[in-house]
Amino acid sequence: MKKHLLLSILTVLTVTPLMANDEDRLRDARATAAAVPPKLLAVLSAQIAEGGHASAIAVCQEKAPQMAKAASEKSGWSIRRVSLRNRNPKAVPDTWERAALQEFDRRAAAGESPAKLEQWAVVETDGRKEFRYIKALPVQALCLNCHGTSDKIPADVATQLQSRYPADQGTGYTVGQIRGAITMRKPQ
Repeated sequence: MKKHLLLSILTVLTVTPLMANDEDRLRDARATAAAVPPKLLAVLSAQIAEGGHASAIAVCQEKAPQMAKAASEKSGWSIRRVSLRNRNPKAVPDTWERAALQEFDRRAAAGESPAKLEQWAVVETDGRKEFRYIKALPVQALCLNCHGTSDKIPADVATQLQSRYPADQGTGYTVGQIRGAITMRKPQ
């Protein structure tokens, strides 16, 4: 059964080489991806200053998807965040994203800077071509209050996380590790 499923996935998903006009898409993807995380960090920092770390959980749960949607509408890219150890059940990577995240982990373990890890391709799925882009999101010090090891997460934050995300897998990180990625796609 697993062999059949893998064969099915491979027959529907084809990666094609980038063409000259795709360089423009790559530049656009990089610029869009670079703009989204700082905006989220600014909103998170403001909420933490106002109501503490536990109150910032709602920002990630509610505002981050709204911000991604607004950025998608403005840019024409479909934008979301994914992780191999997701907190949000909607942040599960697809096959292409999972392979990229696994490659990012391998490259980071080999000494590459997680902040510079990215991947792109033109991917054909079910006869439709899309330009895909994914960029690693490394853990920053601010992230440890919600994504760190159990000794770094305050009790009120742990309670909020358990309440909002009973199946949470998004803890246990240290600064610099790859927490997940911002991923984008646009039809060719």
